[in-house]
Amino acid sequence: ALGKGSDLEKAFATLALVYNNNADTEGKLSRAETKSLLQTQFWHFIQGQENKPKYQEIISDLDEEPESKIDFEDFMMTLVMLTLMSDLLQEIKNVKTTK
Repeated sequence: ALGKGSDLEKAFATLALVYNNNADTEGKLSRAETKSLLQTQFWHFIQGQENKPKYQEIISDLDEEPESKIDFEDFMMTLVMLTLMSDLLQEIKNVKTTK
């Protein structure tokens, strides 16, 4: 559908597809499924973050009520928070690209 889309559009389309492929029929993920998805699909961003208080807060929140559901918007907010605190983001920012 986004064959001619920008890199950013393709990235978001991929994100939506991964979420939708793991979501239930209501389009939601349990907190336990969210945690698992983050650990399998977002590993490089969360690697080494285990001792950071914000990371511990996010994971603790997912562990509190593992069966309660989150929607795509909450999933995106979680990804943004984890990305912003990631050491990998700092490495990415230091990479210079030319077009």
